[in-house]
Amino acid sequence: MLEKTEERLDSEAVIEEFESLTKDAGKVQKEILKRILQENGEIEYLLKFGLDGKTDPASFKARVPIVTHEDLEPYIRRIADGEKSSILSAKPISTISLSSGTTQGKPKYVPFNDALIDSTMQIYKTSFAFRNREYPIIGNGKALQFIYGSKQFKTNGGLTAGTATTNVYRNTEFKRTMHAMQTPCSSPDEVIFGNNFQESLYCHLLCGLIFSDEIQVVSSTFAHSIVHAFRTFETIWPQLVTDIRDGVLSSRISSLNIRSAMEKVLVGPNPKLGDTIHRKCLGLSNWYGLIPEIFPNVKYVYGIMTGSMEGYVGKLRHYAGGELALVSGDYGSSEGWIGVNVNPRLSPEMATFAVLPNIGYFEFVEMGLPEEAAVVAAAAQPVGLTEVEVGKEYEIIVTTFAGLYRYRLGDIVKVKGFHNSTPELQFICRSNLVLNINLDKTTEKDLQLAVNTSANLLAGEKLELVDFTSFADRSTDPGNYVIFWETTANNNNNNDEIMQECCNCLDRSFVDAGYVSSRRVNSIGKLELKILKRGTFNKIMDYYVGLGSAVSQFKTPRFIGINNHKVLNILSTNVVNTYSSTAFD
Repeated sequence: MLEKTEERLDSEAVIEEFESLTKDAGKVQKEILKRILQENGEIEYLLKFGLDGKTDPASFKARVPIVTHEDLEPYIRRIADGEKSSILSAKPISTISLSSGTTQGKPKYVPFNDALIDSTMQIYKTSFAFRNREYPIIGNGKALQFIYGSKQFKTNGGLTAGTATTNVYRNTEFKRTMHAMQTPCSSPDEVIFGNNFQESLYCHLLCGLIFSDEIQVVSSTFAHSIVHAFRTFETIWPQLVTDIRDGVLSSRISSLNIRSAMEKVLVGPNPKLGDTIHRKCLGLSNWYGLIPEIFPNVKYVYGIMTGSMEGYVGKLRHYAGGELALVSGDYGSSEGWIGVNVNPRLSPEMATFAVLPNIGYFEFVEMGLPEEAAVVAAAAQPVGLTEVEVGKEYEIIVTTFAGLYRYRLGDIVKVKGFHNSTPELQFICRSNLVLNINLDKTTEKDLQLAVNTSANLLAGEKLELVDFTSFADRSTDPGNYVIFWETTANNNNNNDEIMQECCNCLDRSFVDAGYVSSRRVNSIGKLELKILKRGTFNKIMDYYVGLGSAVSQFKTPRFIGINNHKVLNILSTNVVNTYSSTAFD
């Protein structure tokens, strides 16, 4: 691992280390598996498989089964409940991470330890080194980071539990690393860890404006948070300008901790800066190019922009204008990291991630034809990191230093090439996120493409798609797809014609053969497009945050399961118009 340092990061040294690791990724992988099994060979979980001290890949694969989170959940619960025995890890697990919960409808418990902090900092440093080579930070910059720590709590056994991002942000290595990369957050910790999201967002924006000439990076964990922040900015900027002009924080901030911290940032009246921001905001046309206009020294916008985040890239480009780069963040999950973006000039839609071979042991199960995909993970023999083939799609299996062994991550990736001997992966979709009524299997990627195609029709009416999700309604015979849209339209019926056209276009844009053939013979019913009240997806976000998710970790669920009653209720009670497709009439 890279040495801990408070000094400026030597980007070229980091890249040199990465190059060394990836030149013989297969050898590194064998060494990593050996270390994991040597450290944890006597734990309860592994003992029952009879490894008998063997640490080679063949023995490991022959004896230890591929599992899902549901298989490991009883063991993780025992750890959370305070059992002191070595259950999944020889090293004590003192922290539990919570997944966002937006994929499965409820947060998952995941073991978290210092090894995950180490791999997180290695990912951050490696990614930054490649970005800094292309978009160098000048002097001592700052980052406008829309990051938010959720509440931490104690499990029944006294372990600290919180979202993975919160566990990282609260670790001293995070701040040390941000300073080493010349991109410390422009906001004080009290803003990041505030109890009220709206107050924290307001102060993030205010700090960004105060340090507007020093901001060189605008970032968040996910693209959604950046888009949400600047949509909010469009409506509250006059109040922010007033605060800067007067040197007094708005009364809307009620938290004493935040007010005290912000007094050290908002040190006095600054009418000149306030007037400059006011002039710039008035001069923008529909907020195009907002980010480089307000933050003239920004080098790029950074955050995860793949998968369910791809739907926000268009709006992010609008805010970034024509020249400012969008750089997709690295590839990981609550369970651990996978790969790093070493090609920062690639567009978000083309982003690939080179697997770091020393942060875990990776296996890949090749995906078969669509009709075989449900059983392929159980039937096929996985291949190692260096054995994957360019152009093929795989499901990832991970073994980590934090107690996960041959764990199905649930992600489908495509191998786009190799960096030295480690593969560069393109994220395709979640394996379990599939709309299905009859013979159809519509993936998240299929849904995104169909939505993109139909949403293009809104531009002619000067409307935008704010967000979307979907539901497979089997309560009628035949069942049908229901797509929920929130747009910038007013809540009235003046857009019936264009919305009906969008509905028909959606229905025609699904390319899955099972869907198309089933629609033609009416074994899948007419697609419904339901238009939601403005702010509906904010209510959904508030619901997940209430479950313990951090805002910066929030991902809008693209598929709503039948048992996700709370979210379905939010959606159904906020529908203002429904359109039924006539595309196959």
